[in-house]
Amino acid sequence: MNKSKSIFTVFLLVSFVLTYSPLSSQEPKGKGNSISDLAPTPPLGFNSFDSYLVFLSEEKANAMIDIMADKYKPFGYEYFVIDAGWYDNVELYKGTYYPKKRLGLAIDGYGLPEPSKAYFPSGIKPLADHAHEKGLKFGVWIIRGIPKVAVEKNLPIKGTRYRARDIADTTSICVWSDKNYGVDMSKPGAQEYYNSLIDKLASWGVDYIKVDDMVPNPKEIMAIAKAIENGGHKMMYSLSPGDVNSMDNLPYYKKANMLRITADIWDNMLSIEKGFYAWEKFFGLEGNDFWPDLDMIPFGRLCVESPDFLEDIPEEAKSRQSLFTQDQMKTFITQRALAASPLFIGGDLLTMDDFSYSLLTNKNMLACNQNGVMGVNIYRAGNLDVWLTPNKEDPGKGWVGIFNRTTTDRKVKLSKYDLGFTEFKDSYNVVENTNAFKLKDIWNDSEFIIDSDYKFFVPANGVVFLEYSELSTIK
Repeated sequence: MNKSKSIFTVFLLVSFVLTYSPLSSQEPKGKGNSISDLAPTPPLGFNSFDSYLVFLSEEKANAMIDIMADKYKPFGYEYFVIDAGWYDNVELYKGTYYPKKRLGLAIDGYGLPEPSKAYFPSGIKPLADHAHEKGLKFGVWIIRGIPKVAVEKNLPIKGTRYRARDIADTTSICVWSDKNYGVDMSKPGAQEYYNSLIDKLASWGVDYIKVDDMVPNPKEIMAIAKAIENGGHKMMYSLSPGDVNSMDNLPYYKKANMLRITADIWDNMLSIEKGFYAWEKFFGLEGNDFWPDLDMIPFGRLCVESPDFLEDIPEEAKSRQSLFTQDQMKTFITQRALAASPLFIGGDLLTMDDFSYSLLTNKNMLACNQNGVMGVNIYRAGNLDVWLTPNKEDPGKGWVGIFNRTTTDRKVKLSKYDLGFTEFKDSYNVVENTNAFKLKDIWNDSEFIIDSDYKFFVPANGVVFLEYSELSTIK
């Protein structure tokens, strides 16, 4: 057997050492025992935003927990996450879950969130208990800072002599949500506020938090990491949003388990292109309980509880079946498999169609994703990309994606070198591997062997997703 390596291996080592090694001297020490070891591979789960926006009810949540445990847990999906809206006080239109009138945030006497009586009258803990009984883990969305209403009332910070106005930074406000002020982490009582927030969520059985408006605020990223560690909680920590990240803050991002690296992703080609851009930007930074996150998977039925009866509803918020074509869906999920992105289903689990389900639970796709290595772009010509992800356990095996980023079907001839099957004769001489390779076409469920050039048909906006084995390594 030839001792072969892919271009990916050397590129990974060189780019990481040259580009990111200077960060090590400034990185905050330790991840904390409560956050580490929770995500040895990219986390898998469901998040409610794509399907229910901020209008999820406990009835639907309980039903989806049952479906997830039965149909998705056997494939490794384990986190059931409720996104925004769960602590909104609202008056609903009769017969709907859409708010006729917004009454502000539901909070307790310490400025901490309480479940919405409109959406979760039984509370959050029973939902978490239900998820745990089904063998799942449970998560919720929260947003950075302290509620403005808590500051207006100057509520006490639990366990301290300080109050909300002592810690609020009234100049720090999320650009897309005006419900909170930031927390000034230089003030006494600030860390205690975040400690009390995380302690309360943990007391309900929350295993996962998605924290919004955090990415541009490294001091508050650290505050929540410390709160998880201070309480001794085993809690997955995910950062959002993804379109405001900076490599200067990478040491702080790594205090979490997941980092959104894209803006909101929906069922359109622009979102797929956002994924390619973010994948290249964050290449080589995965692993060690830290996973760059390409956002949720908008397959199936979306925006189920959208108020379609009202005028001027944004297109993305309208109730619909995912607008992706089947080829775009294959491209989308292949991208996430090869990029080792966390996989969080966004579509409605209660009505998921068979084709979407077949992609989400494909064992070869999941094996590539759970391999936990971000692939590298090894070939690009005329909007045709080839990306390669090596098998971390065996350098003679791995996965390749041939992506057609155009609206026209293409037939392309690629060599083994184009596919990344290379050898190193010496430090400066990279040549095509002379061995034959066995390829499995994952989406077409076929196998073939190549020992020279090969012609591939790649549909418009589509992909050929291959699992490869160097022939001499096949048992």
